[in-house]
Amino acid sequence: MWKPPERIKHAPPPGGWPTVEEADRALWFRPIQLGSTRLAQRTWVPAMVPWRATEEGFVTSEVLAWYGRFARGKPGAIVVEATGIREVPSGPLLRIGHDRFVAGLRDLVETVRRASDGQTRLFIQLIDFLNIRRRPSPEKFFGRYLQLTDRYRQAVSEGRGGELCDSDVRQALLEMSAEDHEKILTPRDLEALRYGYREWVTDVEKEHIRRLPQQLPELFASAAVRARQAGFDGVELHYAHAYTMASFLSALNTRQDGYGGSRENRVRLPVEVLARVREKVGDDFTVGCRYLSEECIAGGSTVEDAAYFGVELATAGMDFLSLSRGGKFEDAKQPRVGWTAYPYTGPSGYECMPVVRSDVQGPFGRNVEPTARIHQAVRAAGLATPIVVIGGICSFTQAEEILRSGKADIVGAARQSLADPDWFLKARLGQGEAVRRCLFTNYCEGLDQMHKKVTCQLWDRLELDEAEIKLSADGRRRLIAPSWTPSKESGCTSDHLESPSPLK
Repeated sequence: MWKPPERIKHAPPPGGWPTVEEADRALWFRPIQLGSTRLAQRTWVPAMVPWRATEEGFVTSEVLAWYGRFARGKPGAIVVEATGIREVPSGPLLRIGHDRFVAGLRDLVETVRRASDGQTRLFIQLIDFLNIRRRPSPEKFFGRYLQLTDRYRQAVSEGRGGELCDSDVRQALLEMSAEDHEKILTPRDLEALRYGYREWVTDVEKEHIRRLPQQLPELFASAAVRARQAGFDGVELHYAHAYTMASFLSALNTRQDGYGGSRENRVRLPVEVLARVREKVGDDFTVGCRYLSEECIAGGSTVEDAAYFGVELATAGMDFLSLSRGGKFEDAKQPRVGWTAYPYTGPSGYECMPVVRSDVQGPFGRNVEPTARIHQAVRAAGLATPIVVIGGICSFTQAEEILRSGKADIVGAARQSLADPDWFLKARLGQGEAVRRCLFTNYCEGLDQMHKKVTCQLWDRLELDEAEIKLSADGRRRLIAPSWTPSKESGCTSDHLESPSPLK
């Protein structure tokens, strides 16, 4: 991952852990309504990809254990990882593009219900992504993948005494220097050589890309119906980071068919997807989305764009808006040969997951102020849609200040929740001093980048001899955090918590 040049080590913000009485009065632990779903508290575990599904996208026992462990911490809501809506292979990532996936997803819902004693609401994140390929070796790229054009044939043949056959053209291109490649290859072919081929939403010369606005609303809606059949409380439409819907929202989207260019056109497809989803699932099923407060790339969407999108999406009927930032392919680090580009390795990826050695701004709460501007715009439009902020949150003090100052309505955490799946519960029960604080070194992100099962360095080497604990393939890491039992000295147990209504 890209690192800022300053490399200033930042201390974590004070925990400010509350007593039981203070927690009783805290906004963070008060209920909130998201459409038809009532959260018992405003704590939130966002979508994280753990790499535990089968290669075909089915739920496994390891998937159940992963979400069951978070549920034992009784957060207000958990969002299940980005789950593919198409019938396309996606490695060990969950899928929901066919009815055959519903049974396993229903097991997941039931697991979370049991583990949380019915206190945690469960959403599933629905994602579409375009084709991306591994970075090829130059030999493979020029020998097999590059589509030769007359322009390339002419460029190579000039000065070589006449026209060359295609095999000689390919060999000549292979033997050229990197500087010559920059002069001769088109920008897209140069990208395919150096990073691997990647489809863009602006590739409208390809029929399947041109027809995305006609196809995606139904794909998302059908997936949402399956989510409802599986028992989820709602869906989170993935409009963030490097994927299809985020690319439509991007300021780099220059489509000329009414779905690119102006802000109005760029938000058109996200609104149409929502409309079709709502039509298929009804008003008594929660539908929200995750999108970017800023793209953090050259020429990308800004917080002003995001504020406009927030108002439009809330007006269209989103039940919640969850904000992230960055995480784009456009500035990703060049992958090794044989690997695919990873959208969290460049400066925009750093904005999404900053580390403890950072710039002056630091890694804690980096997304709060942009989210606050979006929250303000939505409220100024007369809309009460709940806004979720996530990013470098790791203390009660941070969360409560965000809520009390009106910068967001729900405060979540990914890396801190991975470090300690019980941290919300510990804070709620007046036992915050027992919270295992995230180190923000991105050990977990490194595993994700390598497509390895994600764990946390704070607990994955602990108690490896625990009975029935699942380990990584090499036997060196446990796959879920050790159990935690509330201290009886506080006089407060999880029975103290409020339960949401039985149905929602």
